[in-house]
Amino acid sequence: MNMDKRNRLEENPFTYRISKSQAVFISYRGKEIKTVKGKEAEKLIARIQQAETDKDVQLILAKATGNFKHGNEKLGK
Repeated sequence: MNMDKRNRLEENPFTYRISKSQAVFISYRGKEIKTVKGKEAEKLIARIQQAETDKDVQLILAKATGNFKHGNEKLGK
């Protein structure tokens, strides 16, 4: 299944930083947009470490922000 139909993740718009306290700071195009802490951060770090490609990491970060589908919604009739 092709999750990135418009190839937006090819540009690597997401970056992340892990703090000493294991919080994950996610940025989109250089602007910090989400902080993940606690158990959720532990799971996110594990998924990032298991990712095989940069695009996989981008998809994981996009899903973590919860905003990865905006613009794909179909208009109602």
